[in-house]
Amino acid sequence: MNFVDEVEIFLKAGDGGDGMSSFRREKFVEFGGPDGGNGGNGGDIIFKADHSINTLMFYRNHKNIHAVNGKNGAKARRTGESARPLYLKVPLGTQIINAENTVVADLLSKDDAFLACQGGHGGAGNACLKNSINKAPKESINGAPGEEGYFFLKLKVLADVGLLGLPNAGKSSFLASFSKAKPKIADYPFTTLTPNLGVVEIGDDGFVVADIPGLIKGAHQGLGLGIQFLKHLERCKMFVHIVDSSKHNLVAQYLEVRNELSVYNPDLLKRPEIVIFNKTDLVTNEEIQDKIHHFEEKTNIQVYQNSKIYKKNSILHIIKDILDSLKSDDTQEIYDPIS
Repeated sequence: MNFVDEVEIFLKAGDGGDGMSSFRREKFVEFGGPDGGNGGNGGDIIFKADHSINTLMFYRNHKNIHAVNGKNGAKARRTGESARPLYLKVPLGTQIINAENTVVADLLSKDDAFLACQGGHGGAGNACLKNSINKAPKESINGAPGEEGYFFLKLKVLADVGLLGLPNAGKSSFLASFSKAKPKIADYPFTTLTPNLGVVEIGDDGFVVADIPGLIKGAHQGLGLGIQFLKHLERCKMFVHIVDSSKHNLVAQYLEVRNELSVYNPDLLKRPEIVIFNKTDLVTNEEIQDKIHHFEEKTNIQVYQNSKIYKKNSILHIIKDILDSLKSDDTQEIYDPIS
């Protein structure tokens, strides 16, 4: 599986360069005095959100990262060169959690940045330590060590709409039918092993849809593809619940997924949701109408139909209208099981 959405890494900022202890030695210049330069600052380590990166794969093989140290001071009051900051690019939606399990940064937008470890300050040369009492100091000060620590990176997919459903309900086909996303599609469970994103364009506007791998009973305990993908739903503003209408016990299918959301985070149940019966072309019209009537009667939820031959424009506009109504409220609290 190439998708990496959680990784722990160790970071060490650069140490400051040492100050220099030296004295001016020049012909015909008596008592040249101290001329040792200061050390340069060590390099900072800064996380930066980059929209061109989709996973944390790089950090699976680079779990110990060190910034460059500052250069030492030199004679003739020359200051050592300070190291450049080390920028670590991460996908949009990356949370940075410190060793105390505190979320210290949530990089949601392009170019969002967070200073994780500050480089050490350069040490003082003996020229800098000269004063009215000690005019010829022999000592110098070494550079300060750079900050270091372990950090846990967690990626949560950023999308407006999350597709819910049991494995093989047809979520990937639904996503591929109205966006340029190319998810793997096949007639067996767990075809989708990583979240897929698709952009839906409606006129000059649009929204992003995430196809989350199918949930099964016990997903919140790690069964199936487990809790690792449940957290991606926390970023979504609303859900589209896909139900395979060719199966039996459709109410049970629906409630099974809803129960997993409830156990993981009850607040997810408060977000807007529409239910779509998929694969309606595989059953007779009379049968699908009976299933819709039964489902709506038991759940009091309106059902929309979808199949390979069904026009999706109306469904997409319904989703867009719901998202528009949510734009005035961007203060949804994001649940995090770690914090």
